[in-house]
Amino acid sequence: MPWSMNDYPSSWKNLNSTIRKKAIEIGNSMLKDGHKESDAIPIATEQAKKWYDDASEKERKEFNQTSESEITSPDEDDSRPEMMEKDVFVLPHDDGWAVQSEDAKQASNVYDKKQDAVERAKEIAEKKQTAVIVHTKDNSVEKKFNYDEETKGKS
Repeated sequence: MPWSMNDYPSSWKNLNSTIRKKAIEIGNSMLKDGHKESDAIPIATEQAKKWYDDASEKERKEFNQTSESEITSPDEDDSRPEMMEKDVFVLPHDDGWAVQSEDAKQASNVYDKKQDAVERAKEIAEKKQTAVIVHTKDNSVEKKFNYDEETKGKS
């Protein structure tokens, strides 16, 4: 799920709204390209601040007029609709716990804490109306949460 003006990393809360919006645009693009969230946040922050310092008042004003959907869903044509029906897994990862859709080449997010990964996976699965399958450290299935229309929210 891409970041938006209502849902973004807490480190961006004190940024000026134009810089925050630019950081969201840059960060979402980086996530789409496969960067880890932990890498995207500081890079997007610095690039957004630099863009703001270098942009003219006219450029800033034009950017502020772009719709949120343009910054949260860049290049929608490149999205992978086939992934919308895939279940979401919480898997052990070298850096903690990964959130990864079935058949995805890489994790969409990696968290230090398993509970954070489970919460993110639930958000994604609920939006896609699929299931979350939580694994243990030894990769066995621990539990499953269904978010399809018929069994919504049941485990």
